[in-house]
Amino acid sequence: MPTQTSAAFAGLWVPLVTPFRGGAVDHEALGALTRRLAPAGVAGFVVCGSTGEAAALDEDEQLACLATVARHAGGRPFMMGLSGYHLGATRAWVRSVSALAASQVPGLCGLLVPAPHYVRPSQDGLRAWFEGLADASALPLILYDIPYRTGAVITRETLLALAAHPNIRAVKDCGGDAGKTQALIADGRLAVLAGEDLQIFSTVALGGAGAIAASAHLHTSRFAAVLEALARSELSAARALWWPLVPLIEALFAEPNPGPLKALLAGQGMMRGELRAPLTGASTALRERLAAIDASLGHG
Repeated sequence: MPTQTSAAFAGLWVPLVTPFRGGAVDHEALGALTRRLAPAGVAGFVVCGSTGEAAALDEDEQLACLATVARHAGGRPFMMGLSGYHLGATRAWVRSVSALAASQVPGLCGLLVPAPHYVRPSQDGLRAWFEGLADASALPLILYDIPYRTGAVITRETLLALAAHPNIRAVKDCGGDAGKTQALIADGRLAVLAGEDLQIFSTVALGGAGAIAASAHLHTSRFAAVLEALARSELSAARALWWPLVPLIEALFAEPNPGPLKALLAGQGMMRGELRAPLTGASTALRERLAAIDASLGHG
């Protein structure tokens, strides 16, 4: 069986939404959400990922979110998402954020970084991008392979070449290429974390390290139990836990994330359902569908 060499990046990671109230970040709600999730089987958190609407947050807001999660994570580690398309500016931001781990933000364990958006560089350009950022960072990099957001496909060969860099340790896999996923797992140098929630079961069953799953804001302990059962090779038990989650996952991504997720969390009183433009809230029909699915799953 393939082995994952980056044990630090394993298990269930939740990419936190960023709650808003009256247009400003609602740090009280963010802290409460973090505290609720921390003891529910979560290995760690992602701050300012795509689910966290990072593109709509300025740098000061991102750093404030990072500080809030650090205060409420209950000792769980967390990684910070960051992106860009100007190498020099992004390298400077990487240096600035990663330096915080040394003293100001204990628990910050890595940076989740996608390909440069809009630019669509060659594979050599992608290698130069990620290697340049990895060289600049005091923290390990987790590569975020998500071509439908960036417009750049990172090939299997490029990912395997990047795995040789000592400061590139994991990949959030949203690449949509099952062959590439399996090749990375078989290679074993990068911890492969499922980034598409419907692919959690297959990725982990094949030997992947875990998942970064927005859906796991809800019924978190059940998602964690699926991963734990798979780690024990208890496939029947894992399937029994997994299948009821599939309709929830499908509904949560039926409209742009995190609109549906925020709507359901708002219905539970955890936060307001606010998003920043150009994102919009979930439709009434989807909110009703989500509430019914959530209720059918009970507590957990």
